[in-house]
This record gives sequence, structure tokens and C-alpha cells, in this order.
Amino acid sequence: MTVIAFPTRLFMLRTAQKLRKNISELTPIKMVALVLVLGLLSGLSMPPMGLWWILFLTFPIFVTLVGLRGSEEFRVAFLWGWLFGFGYLLCALHWIGFAFLVNAEDFLWMMPFAVGGLATALAIYWGLAVAIAQKGVRRGMPAFLVYPLCIGVAEWLRGHLFTGFPWAVPGLATDALGGVEQLASVIGMNGLTVMILLWAATPLGLFAEDRTIRISSLVILAVLPLSWLWGEWRISQHPTQYLDGQVVRLVQPNFSPDDKWRNDNARAIFDALIKLSGQDGSGAEPTLIVWPESIVPFLIDESVDGKKELRSFLGGRKILLTGAVRRSSPDVMIAKYFTSILAFDGQAQIIGIYDKRHLVPGGEYLPLAWLLEPLGFRKVVNVPESFTEGSGPGVLTISGVGRVAMQICYEAIFPASVPSWETRPDWLLNVTNDGWFGNSAGPYQHIAQLRMRAIEQGVGVVRVANTGVSAVLDATGGYLIQSEVGRVAVLDSQVPKALEWTVFSLIGDLGVLVAFSVLTGLALWAGRIFKEPRLKQVETKF
Repeated sequence: MTVIAFPTRLFMLRTAQKLRKNISELTPIKMVALVLVLGLLSGLSMPPMGLWWILFLTFPIFVTLVGLRGSEEFRVAFLWGWLFGFGYLLCALHWIGFAFLVNAEDFLWMMPFAVGGLATALAIYWGLAVAIAQKGVRRGMPAFLVYPLCIGVAEWLRGHLFTGFPWAVPGLATDALGGVEQLASVIGMNGLTVMILLWAATPLGLFAEDRTIRISSLVILAVLPLSWLWGEWRISQHPTQYLDGQVVRLVQPNFSPDDKWRNDNARAIFDALIKLSGQDGSGAEPTLIVWPESIVPFLIDESVDGKKELRSFLGGRKILLTGAVRRSSPDVMIAKYFTSILAFDGQAQIIGIYDKRHLVPGGEYLPLAWLLEPLGFRKVVNVPESFTEGSGPGVLTISGVGRVAMQICYEAIFPASVPSWETRPDWLLNVTNDGWFGNSAGPYQHIAQLRMRAIEQGVGVVRVANTGVSAVLDATGGYLIQSEVGRVAVLDSQVPKALEWTVFSLIGDLGVLVAFSVLTGLALWAGRIFKEPRLKQVETKF
């Protein structure tokens, strides 16, 4: 064993020394370009590319770069972290720019400000995380522990501060890792972010001089295949079960976003929705029909004629759940507008309303409107006023359908958007309109995050999107049926049952906060035991 281990160790040390030498000789401009490219490549780990393994290359190389280039100074380490995060987020979130092509003559000029500005702001979390992590490394804490810890905390904060925006967190890379994603049922999406970064950082430990650190890295890396095996076992132990007598029809009309709210299209769109809803999707008559987010191009809850046609169509038997815009009252001078899910019974009477609680910045309302509107910025969705936040409830109990947890569009990216303690839902409904983003990465990342909610909570999911992806997922996140993006589709499916409480549904992010605490303790302990020699610094001037 020693005969094999010694030359392997020697090769690794020589490789590390050569890498450090090459890095130390980089000019500042080349260094900036390299860090930016590493960040951009890391973004390919997100769906639909799903190149999770690329993090095992880019992340340890990046940490090595930071360790060798000016990391004594907080501001310089912050710069490298910000630059890496900017590249990562720019790649992962580039699809947002597609929304500004829908009405290009009005909105195209805003694209670089929206996409670049968002990546610029969100990358601050990465800059702070890297600067703090490098301070820990300088005090002897192992880089393979402290970097995942600091970035994991930063990504958790990104999902909570300033209304939160946890899109494209590194944990979403596990969407392409099969059974590994089942860990979300215990530690959630934020826990998976810490784990994928820990696994990606293990080469840093394998190159360490101390034997204990090398062994610890191998142990952490071994958790990856074990997690996959456990996840596959978990899936096999929970075959899909269905609610008795419930058949849901998903209607994906594939309407163009720029035509949907034109007054002269209202009649044609409503007729098309009713016609599609009557099409035979599987041979069984549906008990429930679902239309996408804000798909009805008029205030249907106020339309006598619209509800009369619905009554005839529903025939006293079917229930319709539809995304719609509604207003607080037609009788007031300035009404409040909501983007909602309306539940109609077979007589076209409203039996439930859910108003979206987490609005999309820049889409449904304009942050800092007092500053941005004079500069020409506008929200993308055109209604007389900005939408108003709803107050819930998050779970509606509907006769014949059960307890349904409601989400509209981007609410799917928030782990806390599925109520657990108040009322355990029988299933989760998400309606959305991803038509703004075409056949880009956006719709695929969106549904990947919804899969995470299914696994975290152990509930089945029905998702209906205007242009796709519409799908039904079981309580382990498995696809039962799904549509293609950019096509008209009518899909029928039974409604999958929820599992028993998952660990995450019981404790939420408490599990990942415990993990943060454990990692912090290990890093502090290691910092006292192992005093790694300080790397030779290379002066960086700008």
C-alpha cells in the first residue's frame, strides 16, 4: 500500500507546486480573465446543462488562485470572490435577458442593466464570503471546509435578505446527480449547496500536507456515492401513489406574451382555452382543469358573460383552477391588483382565492420606483398599477380536491413557500408563465427548483406553464408526465399523494443551520490544530 501511495502523493505535490508556480506568474489582467472564466464555466453546472462535475475543477482552482494572489488584503480577496460570483451568476441567469426581447422596441435597452446589474449585485454575497473565508484560511482553517461554509451561509442569506432571490444556488447542480438530490428531504436546497461545494473542494484537502486533512477529504468525498445509493433506495421505497378518483387536466396553450393582453385578442384567447380544455388528453374525463398564470386576458371574476360560459363548460362537475389577474374592488378610485389563482366550482362560483405573496422584482413591481421611473425604467408586466402582495392562505381546502398548497410562478424558488406546520398539503400546485423566456435555460431551471420543493416536502406537484414545462411530479420529484417547451399541450394525469412528513418539512432550515454550526466548529478546531504555512504572496496592483 505504501509503495503505491508514495509515488501518488509525490505526483500530487509536484502537480500542486507547478500549478502554484504558474498562477504566481500570471499578470493581473490574465488573473482577472481566468477568474471570470472559471465563474462562467461554473454556471454550466445549472440545468439544463447540468455539468455538475465542472465544479470539481473550477472551484478548487479558484480557491487556489485566491490563496496565492493578494489574499492578505480583504478588499482583494473580495474582488476575486465578486468576480467569480459575477461570472457564475451571469452564466446561470443570462436567460433573464430573453424577457426584454418580447417587446424589444420598448425594453431591449434595459437588458444589460437588468441582467448585468442583477449579477453585479448578487455577486457581492460571493465577494464577502470569499474574503471572510480567506481570513479563516490565513488562521489555519482548512480551505476545503471554510470556503463551502462561508459560501453556503452567503447563499442562504441571498435567499432571505431584501425579499430574497435564491435562484441558481449551487445546490441546484444536484438536479443532474440522480439520487443525491433526495438529500433535500433532510437538509433542503441550502444543505445541498454546502454538500456540493464540500465535495467540489475535496481536491484542496487531498493536496494538503497534513495526513488528517487528506483523510478527512476522502471521507467527505466518499459521502457522495453513498448519498446517491441512499437516494436511489429512498425512491425505490416510495412508489407513486395517487389520490382516489382525481384526474387533472393540464392546459398549456402556448400563447405569445406580447399578444396575451391585447384587447382585441381576449375573445380568441378565452375561446382557445375552453376548446383546449375540452380536448381528450388520456381518455378519462378530468375532475380538475388547470390553466396557467394570469392566462385569462380580462378580469374573469368580474365578467358575467365569462362566468356564464365557464358554467356551461364546467357542466356542474368539473373544478377549474386558473391563474388570473384580479382587483380588490371595481368601485374604488384606485384599486389594488393581484396576480392570483381562482378556484371555480362546476357552477362557475369562486370557491377559493390565492393571491401571490412573493412578487417578481422588475416584472410585477418596480423596486425603487421613485428613482428608476424618472430614468425610463418600467416593470415588464403592463397593468395600471404595480401588483400588490397577497396575504395567503398558502393552502386552500377545496371540496373534492383536498388541501392544495398554492404557488404562482417564481414562488417555487423559495423553500419556505410550501406551508408545513399550518396545514400539511395533499399536493402542490404551481402555475406560471415562462413564455417571456422562450426556449432558454430559464424554464428548465424553474421546474428543477420546483422538483426540489417536491423532494423537500414529500408532496406531489402539478405544474402548468403557458409555454412549458408543464408537468406532474410525484412526491420524490420524479416526472410522471411532462410537456415540451414552446408547444401546445393538453396533459391528463392522476394526482399523486403526499408522503409522510420529511425531516425537512418538520424542521425546515434548522438542519442546515446545525450543519453551518458543525462546520464552523470543525474549522475553528482545525485552525488550532493545523497551522498551515503561509503561502507566498504575489503583489497585485490595479
